[in-house]
Amino acid sequence: MRANLSRAARSGEHRRVLAALGAVATGAAMIAVTVTSGLAGATTPRSGTAGLTPPEQGSPVPASIGKGEGQLDLIAWEGYAQPQWVKPFTKATGCAVSVKYAGSSSEMVSLMANGGGGQYDLVSASGDADLRLIYGGDVKPINMKLMPSWSSFHPFLQSPSFNTINGKHYGISYEFGPNVLLYSTKAFKSAPTSWSVLYNKKYSGQITVPDNPIQIADAALYLSKSKPSLGITDPYELTQTQFNAAVSLMKSEHPLIKKYWDLASQEISLFQSGTTVVGAAWPYQTNTLQAAGAKVADTIPSQGATGWADTWMLATKAPHPNCAYKWMQWVTTPKVQAEEAIYFGETPANTQACAIMNSLQKGSCAAYHANAPESYFNTIKFWKTPLAQCGNGKNDCVPFQQWASAWTQITG
Repeated sequence: MRANLSRAARSGEHRRVLAALGAVATGAAMIAVTVTSGLAGATTPRSGTAGLTPPEQGSPVPASIGKGEGQLDLIAWEGYAQPQWVKPFTKATGCAVSVKYAGSSSEMVSLMANGGGGQYDLVSASGDADLRLIYGGDVKPINMKLMPSWSSFHPFLQSPSFNTINGKHYGISYEFGPNVLLYSTKAFKSAPTSWSVLYNKKYSGQITVPDNPIQIADAALYLSKSKPSLGITDPYELTQTQFNAAVSLMKSEHPLIKKYWDLASQEISLFQSGTTVVGAAWPYQTNTLQAAGAKVADTIPSQGATGWADTWMLATKAPHPNCAYKWMQWVTTPKVQAEEAIYFGETPANTQACAIMNSLQKGSCAAYHANAPESYFNTIKFWKTPLAQCGNGKNDCVPFQQWASAWTQITG
């Protein structure tokens, strides 16, 4: 299951310790640039980046797309450059595609160092890498006026805070998915209404969650509702006190965990065998299990959920910018979005992909929540890179490096 392996590879994030994001953010804030206009879709600045100026904020954007350079070099999750949409793209544009598959967000950040090094054009970054790339100066703004399909995107993915800063779009949203609560319908006669089941001793040894530092945000999201006195308003922007509370909760969960899963196939096997009865998952696991006849379902509890969303981002030193723009146009069309969603097991950003999904695989649109109301998506807190600077003008939030260190302690 290639889709299973490629998406699940992100969960090994703690194995690659990265440079302190707090230092990167602080350095970016010291850079003075002149902001230029030319991008559509202004958005409210992300609270956690107030006062910060990305190094490429003032980079000009093209008014039109020129002749393709004949080559396109990608960094992507495995499964994001399949022959069924790459070959037609090359035939239509003359841009031959070369792809370097990455196994984690941190590997993507490393490969994109120095603006792609003049070697890479685009990267399919997830929300836990976007801000590292933006504030590291490795990606630059794009002109959304050159993206015809953008107007058909789910509204929440048109100018999301993880790839849009001060009205500047550092790439175009692609595919996404929520992190859901998966449960056995044999063990639960009705859907659990709270994430508290993951911290309940009643299910000791029958719980599974992803092996990923960003999982701390799930604990923070739960605490934002169960302990409002902590004052958590964003699960990715945590003061030391808030962060300590989330880490403490996850440490208390540790003895209850049967397995921290690295691969989606591991969680699928745990539920198929009856070893686990509840866990944090993606819709992919639910759909795969149900297709195999397993008695499971998933839900988004009352506290809401976290989620991931990918963005095609343009390298600052992209050697083939015209082919890069043509690729971003191509892969956000309804047909390619539908093909990718079915192949990979995720949800397309383009709302017009839904009908095509169903023509390719009956019921897939609803199975991957592609036709869900906006109220459903509003319950999802999409991954963002934790930075030291929150929206209060102080560097008093916990950066990602400390998340990675704490995760080693939690799971150890």
